[in-house]
Amino acid sequence: MALEAGLLEILACPACHAPLKEQDSELICTGQDCGLAYPVRDGIPVLLVDEARRPA
Repeated sequence: MALEAGLLEILACPACHAPLKEQDSELICTGQDCGLAYPVRDGIPVLLVDEARRPA
C-alpha cells in the first residue's frame, strides 16, 4: 500500500531522524546505525520506537 505522495518526504525516523523508505508494509530507516522498520497499518505509519522491528 503506497503512502500519499509527499508524505514520505516529510517523515523521519523518530529514533535517529534519518529519512525513511517504503518497503512492503513497513517504513525502513535509512540511517546506517539504526535500520528500524516501522509498520504501516491501514495506510497509517506507526512511528513508535516500541512498535518498530529491530534489524536482523
